[in-house]
Order: sequence, then structure tokens, then C-alpha cells
Amino acid sequence: MAVVVVLALLAAGAWLLIIKPHRDMVAQDASGRPSAPAASSSTAAKAAVAAPPANVAAMDVNQLLSEARRAMNEQRYLAPASNNAFEFYLGALQKQPGNSVAVDALRETFPFAANSAESAINARDFNEAQRQIDLLAKADPANYTLTILRSKLDAQRKLLDKEQQQALDQQHQQQLAAQRSAEEKAAAERLAEQQRSSAAAAQQAEAQRTEQARLAQQRQQQQAQQAAAAVVASNTQGASSNTDAILIRMVQPRYPTQARRANQEGWVDVQYTVDAEGNVSNAHVVASQPRHIFEREATDAVERWKFKPATRDGTPVASTRQQRIQFQLNAQ
Repeated sequence: MAVVVVLALLAAGAWLLIIKPHRDMVAQDASGRPSAPAASSSTAAKAAVAAPPANVAAMDVNQLLSEARRAMNEQRYLAPASNNAFEFYLGALQKQPGNSVAVDALRETFPFAANSAESAINARDFNEAQRQIDLLAKADPANYTLTILRSKLDAQRKLLDKEQQQALDQQHQQQLAAQRSAEEKAAAERLAEQQRSSAAAAQQAEAQRTEQARLAQQRQQQQAQQAAAAVVASNTQGASSNTDAILIRMVQPRYPTQARRANQEGWVDVQYTVDAEGNVSNAHVVASQPRHIFEREATDAVERWKFKPATRDGTPVASTRQQRIQFQLNAQ
């Protein structure tokens, strides 16, 4: 019951203090009081944009009240600047302090004007919202609505700053991602180029080894031909003459794999015996450079050589020979 009584008292007070005086102002056209706003928000916005600035300072009180009433009818409560109801009413109060029409109109219009300021805040027209809040403060500096509007304006400004910062951060992240992608692509291209270069170098090296092997085989054939020619020449000599052992089949020594990989060259002096049948025996190393690298391959090759044995008075005899075996990469 107490709540009902309070609500009834508030309703009666609102009727006596707000609604009834406002209706009285509408009825008193001659007094210059403004009528209640009736135009739509879109109409008010168009009027606010189209209304040119007015010379408030040059108007008298009646002119200011008349212009204020017109602005009220067009819902130009706070905008545009220099041509709105609040500035006209405030101008009237400056020229005639305590003017009841201006005082009552400012008090009754304050909620509508506050809505206009809130719309400017929501539209993020912060400069215009600040101007309208300042204009409201001139009319009623102690009104609690100003605190709410200022808080909303501050919150919207902070929200806009946050959104702008987030947009900048997102743009920065996108730039970093694009930069990383470009760097990864460049690194992949460099790696592919290195792999292609390595493959080309390996192919070239293999081609060189193949060519070297072909040349070595060709030299062996030439040496065998020379040995065969020497045998033929020796057969034409008298059977009773003394001759040295003649090489008729030469086997090239195998180049050690480890030495080839290390690009190492050298030589081996091998002493051996050619028996009366032209076979090699007792092959052993006399000297070598470097030691223990080419010795085994050299002796293995010499032991497979075939000779026409040396003769004494036309009779084949054993003989001892010494040969230097060269190991050169360009000759293999």
C-alpha cells in the first residue's frame, strides 16, 4: 500500500510540475513558450543539418523565445551549433535572468536534449557529443544525467581506442605472418637451388671419373700393343743372342679408394723375379712414397704381369728386375 501511495504521489507531482505546465505553454502562443516536440527523429536530424547558424547575440528576448519554440517543434534541442533551442533559451536568460518561460522550457526539455547527446555518443561523434554535454551543463550543471552522459562518452572513447588498437595489432600480426611466409619461401628456394647445385656438381664429378677410367683403359691397350710389338721384334733376333725379359702383358694396379678420395698420389719401387717361363715371383717393395698406401696394389699388379723371359745364348733364364709404379689421379 505504501508503494502504491508513493507512486500515486509521484504521478500527481509529475502532472502538476511537468505535464500541466507544458500544456499551458503550448496554449500560450503569444508568450513565446515552446510546444511539445512532435517531429520524427529523421525529420529532426534533417532540420538540424539544414538549419544555418543564427546570430543569438543580436536577438532580443522575444525573438530568442520564438526561435527557441521553432527549434523545439523541429526537435533541434542541442544541434546544430548556434541554432538550437537550448542556445536560444540560454541567450534569453542572459538578456533576462530568471525568465520563467526559458527556465521552465530548459527544465522540461532537458531529458529530450539528453537523448540527443546520447545519440551523438552512440554515433561516436565525440566532439559533437562533448559540445552538447557542455551546453546541457550550462542549463543544469547539477543534473545527475550529465554524470551518466560523461561516463558513456568516456567509455565510448576508450572502446574506440581499444578497437583501433586491436585493429592495429591485427594488421601488425598479418604483416608479421606475411613476412614469415616470404622468408620461409625464400629459404625453401635457396635450399632447392643448393640441392640443384650439389646434384649438378655430383654429375660433373661422375662424368670426370668416367672419362678418366676410359683414358686409363686406352693407355693400357696402347702399352699392351707396344709390348706385343716388342715381342715380335725380339723374335726376329737370332736365337743365340742374349736378351732381357720383355713385358708382354701388363696389368694396371688398382688405385686405392681411400687415396682417391683424399686426392693422394705417390709411387712404389717393386723388385721382382721373372722366371724362365716368363712368370713373376718374389715381388716385394724396395721403396715407396708415401709409405703403406700404394704398396699392396703395386705388388698385386706386378705379380700378374707376363714376360718373355730373358735368354742367355738363346736359352730362357730367370732374371731380376725393378720397376717404379706411379699412382697419379690424372692417369687413372
